[in-house]
Amino acid sequence: MLPRLEMRTKAVQVLWGCFFLWNLCISSTQTIYPGIKARVTQRALDYGIQAGMEMIEQMIKEKNIPDLKGSESLEFLKVDYVNYNFSNIKINVFSFPNTSLAFVPGVGIKALTNHGTANISTNWDVKSPLFQDTGEADLFLSGVYFTGIIVLSQNDFGHPILKLQDCYAQVSHAHVSFSGELSVLYNSFAEPMEKPILKNLNEMLCPIITSEVEALNANLSMLEVLTKIDNYTLLDYSLISSPEITENYIELNLKGVFYPLDNLTDPPFLPVPFALPERSDSMLYVGISEFFFKSASFAYFIAGAFNVTLSMKEISNHLVQNSQGLGNMLSRIAEIYILSQPFMVRVMATEPPVISLLPGNFTLDIPASIVILTQPENSTAEAIVSMDFVASTSVGLVILGQRLVCSLSLNRFRLSLPESSRSNIEVLRFENILSSILHFGILPLANAKLQQGIPLPNPHKISFVNSDVEVFEGFLLISTDLKYETSLKQQPSFHGWEGLSLMSGQWRGKPAA
Repeated sequence: MLPRLEMRTKAVQVLWGCFFLWNLCISSTQTIYPGIKARVTQRALDYGIQAGMEMIEQMIKEKNIPDLKGSESLEFLKVDYVNYNFSNIKINVFSFPNTSLAFVPGVGIKALTNHGTANISTNWDVKSPLFQDTGEADLFLSGVYFTGIIVLSQNDFGHPILKLQDCYAQVSHAHVSFSGELSVLYNSFAEPMEKPILKNLNEMLCPIITSEVEALNANLSMLEVLTKIDNYTLLDYSLISSPEITENYIELNLKGVFYPLDNLTDPPFLPVPFALPERSDSMLYVGISEFFFKSASFAYFIAGAFNVTLSMKEISNHLVQNSQGLGNMLSRIAEIYILSQPFMVRVMATEPPVISLLPGNFTLDIPASIVILTQPENSTAEAIVSMDFVASTSVGLVILGQRLVCSLSLNRFRLSLPESSRSNIEVLRFENILSSILHFGILPLANAKLQQGIPLPNPHKISFVNSDVEVFEGFLLISTDLKYETSLKQQPSFHGWEGLSLMSGQWRGKPAA
């Protein structure tokens, strides 16, 4: 008997081991789909050249360029060496007339510029066995050429990573013009010094550009991809895979899921795959899946955001344009229950609201219960009626600033009662009354909360223009152009990179609150 029991125990252990390995295998091979897709087109890259020049101009004004030092012999003056140092280097004017950005499928974005020019002012000092002096000089560079590929990927925390590959930079010509008391003398031997200056400058360019990309990566790694939306939820904008790059666009896959503020457990349902339509008329396309909104519904339900208690005074403040309607409503309630004391309305969602995205139609069905309570003086509240209901609403969508703003409008309202009870005249009258309370009292409050909108992923100081929202089956599509605005103020986060230092230095942004 004992050996048989041992064999049975071992069999159970083996079965559990197989079951564990099977689950581990399934979970490790399970494909993770995004809640949000963001597609950047060639039109955005073309506009990025124009906006990028403005950004570069602003950054260059703040950039501390390293000193340019060297030592040269001046054989024609029979001077063994002249040590020179150019400091306080400032780029005053630059021009890159032939610049292009293009997608490299499966790799990144190729940048190319040629025939560039730059005017630079600098302080200088020279030392030699025969003399030493200081002064100012102007340096004119021409024939500036640069090419490189920005490779895009993501780290383990879902932050974007940039890497500069195949960098090549060269300045073909440099002309130095000295100023000061002995400028005529110095300018007479400026030409022999231009060649070593050019050599040192060309050796510095790619390391400088690479260091700036590395500094930007350090900043990107500090961005908060988990953003606090309000006192109920967080939104995860992390990348779930490296960007997909084709000949015509780059597509980012973002997790796009809401969590209750104190619980980062994934919702009990999974995102499903969806594909953005093949379009190229806009600079940016953002696809927001049904899963994204379902996770928001679930997170807010878990956090208790759909539970609200209102006095009739609060409801009356939201009854629009018709005080007569409030009087009629109260009198009808009084007719049924002959109330002489103040009463309150408590609405509680019984399940997460049901999201449905169909072509041209975004609906939200809210299963809930409604309780009307009286509160006599010096006494606890007493429920006089409690009913379950389902409110079917349509969701309106609009882009305001950098946010997707939703609004609800009531389609229909029905009490969840047995058919035998629905003939009761008091129930039918109450159905109309509660529908009015929901329509004129609860929904205006909800829409006021919804006005804060959902932040959309967008880079530093970039605003959305010419935006359009379409609803497809299973997702909605935002088509928009972009505009760079130096005066635009944004909250710092992954979706608005305010305070992000694009030149070497520490990131100055803070997580969105």
